[in-house]
Amino acid sequence: MKVSARLSKWGMRIYPPLLFQRIWVVRIDKEFRGVTVNVNKSLLNRNYNNSIFGGTIFAAADPFYPLLFHQIFIHKGYNVIAWSKSSEIQYLKPGLTKLQFKIRISNEEVAEAEHILNTVGKYIKPHRIDIYNTNGEICVTVMNEVYLRNLNFVEGK
Repeated sequence: MKVSARLSKWGMRIYPPLLFQRIWVVRIDKEFRGVTVNVNKSLLNRNYNNSIFGGTIFAAADPFYPLLFHQIFIHKGYNVIAWSKSSEIQYLKPGLTKLQFKIRISNEEVAEAEHILNTVGKYIKPHRIDIYNTNGEICVTVMNEVYLRNLNFVEGK
């Protein structure tokens, strides 16, 4: 479904799995080329060690690359599906403060994905997300493997 960046931002803000874990979408760029997300520390997402629960951090990173790629290609007129195929997460430091990450998708990444969708029909590629604390230190690194499929692709055509 084609939606605006503003509607996507508000939809993700009130989406219960994100809202109740205090994951807040600060901004989605107008052409879906980027997103800024905060993970606010609260009583609802603190673990035994008084840091942000790892599952909350993982939930924050999981949906955004597929969402952005899906909307980029839907707005270009493609009929695609998008998923997080797999993810790998490395916890480097405890999330003792609010965490934040930004995703940016370059024109080159879009062109590469579009070429693959038009020639192979499936785009599968890992994308890195670094998640920072309020001191600017990387606390978590996520490799999110994005799967895109062009539903109108016909091989040999």
